[in-house]
Amino acid sequence: MRITQKYNVTDPSEFKNRLLHWGQQFGEVIWLDSNSYNQEYSSYDAVLAVDAFTSIKTDYYTAFEKLKEYQQQTKDWIFGYLSYDLKNDVERLNSENQDNLHFPDLFFFQPKKLFLLKNNLLEVHYLRMVDDEIEEDFKTISTISLEKADNTEQSCDKVKISLSITKDVYKEKVNQMLVHIHRGDIYEANFCQEFFAKDSCIDPLQTYYHLNDISKPPFATFFRMDDQYLLSASPERYLRKEDQKIISQPIKGTAKRSDNIYDDQKLISDLQNDPKERSENIMIVDLVRNDLSKTAVKGTVKVEELCKVYSFKQVHQMISTVVSEMEPDISPVDVIKATFPMGSMTGAPKISAMKIIENLEVSKRGLYSGAVGYFTPDEDFDFNVVIRSILYNKKQNYISYTVGGAITAKSDPDKEYEECLLKAKAMREVLEGM
Repeated sequence: MRITQKYNVTDPSEFKNRLLHWGQQFGEVIWLDSNSYNQEYSSYDAVLAVDAFTSIKTDYYTAFEKLKEYQQQTKDWIFGYLSYDLKNDVERLNSENQDNLHFPDLFFFQPKKLFLLKNNLLEVHYLRMVDDEIEEDFKTISTISLEKADNTEQSCDKVKISLSITKDVYKEKVNQMLVHIHRGDIYEANFCQEFFAKDSCIDPLQTYYHLNDISKPPFATFFRMDDQYLLSASPERYLRKEDQKIISQPIKGTAKRSDNIYDDQKLISDLQNDPKERSENIMIVDLVRNDLSKTAVKGTVKVEELCKVYSFKQVHQMISTVVSEMEPDISPVDVIKATFPMGSMTGAPKISAMKIIENLEVSKRGLYSGAVGYFTPDEDFDFNVVIRSILYNKKQNYISYTVGGAITAKSDPDKEYEECLLKAKAMREVLEGM
């Protein structure tokens, strides 16, 4: 079905830039970049999938069944996203909040052209209908002038960010969340707020580069579907499948970085030992263990790492790793459905938390806190969590980013707001040039 060629690349970092620039000519683009972040579970340093041969685009209704059918029929590489609002297909829930981005709830495509980069080795996988273009495409990519590409004319004015809710309203809503927690309706919930700009435009590629340079995360994504874009600097993995092994790596717990090495070490130590941050993380670990158990061989759900602090360019994050062995004869899509959405973006208990979130938030989450990734022909998969991301609808001239945090019984509304601003810093800096 696919013709494969292999090439040695002398300068992978420069080649990645050329490759992503070259991909801009297509209407469907997914770029995944690990930024050479040192992690145990990883297949490639970077992946580019472009130009849909087939695709599926749908709202939430029976979306997982449609995806399962598409994945089984295609039996090929497919790339795409799952929006947060697929929760309505998993449970009897709804999404009635304001939506100005208008992304479909689910989109996947089978790329005609696929590039997989690991160290200096580039694998090129083209469908047979375009395999005669491999050599010419590689030559074109290798000789793209990055200087010329970077000097594209900017016709967009400076972006002015607005808030969906004021600080006072945010604090009031956090207090309402705390009432639910103290009453015993939930233990924890992820409460989010949207920042946006109307009648505004950006250069999606240059915006992505700027965002990625600030953060250098392991799950960076540039996604394009015609006039809709996702520019993501996500540090979080949602779910990965390697043969029968399932890996989930929830993040809960954030601390800022310091330029002073001793202060930075203290920030790591403080985060590692913070009872509130640890309890947030452990609650979500329990939720993920429960989710994985639905499709796991009995007794195989294990916590490989608990509350380990990982450092990124802008923040320290507390990450846990939960694994299981999936039951044979279960569809990979069913594993995703059983664990969706990612527990770190909902709360616990999950269904109650999602209902309360829907009532208190004012903007529809859409692709934010959903997942982007791919399935392989061998039915393995890897998906990130869509956080630290800018969403852009070029047709509507609408730019958006959403941030949130876990609210627990010990939450202080002022500190929660400060954490939101810390998480929003990179996106705001990129868009407003602050």
